[in-house]
Amino acid sequence: MVNFWDLSDGDDLLKQGGSFEVGGGDLEPIPSDTTCVAIIDEAKWDQDREGNSFISLRWSVVMPVEYKNRKIFHKLWVSDDDPRAKNPVSKRDKAKRMLAAIDTNAGGKLLASGKKPTDEMMGATLVNKPMQIKVMMWEQEKSDGSMGRGNWIAAVSPRNGGGSVHKAAATPKAAVNEDEDAPF
Repeated sequence: MVNFWDLSDGDDLLKQGGSFEVGGGDLEPIPSDTTCVAIIDEAKWDQDREGNSFISLRWSVVMPVEYKNRKIFHKLWVSDDDPRAKNPVSKRDKAKRMLAAIDTNAGGKLLASGKKPTDEMMGATLVNKPMQIKVMMWEQEKSDGSMGRGNWIAAVSPRNGGGSVHKAAATPKAAVNEDEDAPF
């Protein structure tokens, strides 16, 4: 009888103990000013720790090939104020403009409804609609002194109307405050 826990190299997992490290390393963020084709593969309302609501979008890169299937998480503060924002009203308006552009590229049904979108509405209208995104990189010092890095979406446009897909040249890394440079 074959044991589910048998390994191909014959190691006995009963002797492993409670520690294991998979290995590998951190994925480098996509360079700033890179234009990609991407789809939203998840769209839903979410909340921060204080209960403030925002729309959470998860983008999946389709092209260029070197970034294929990379995920970029996008918060749109279209309802409640982002507690980190210097100007919450301006940030909310920018987030609504971004959501309207995304919706327009996906067919425009949310904007045409005039209603606050539900998870179901966003899933039905925004998911799996390819469009171009301009990816930027943020870098910020964490509380432990290490640097956190990631990507944010600076612009969206129609898949075939906003320019060519390109990989940006490497740019010098500068520490930035995510809230100041990332408008969403």
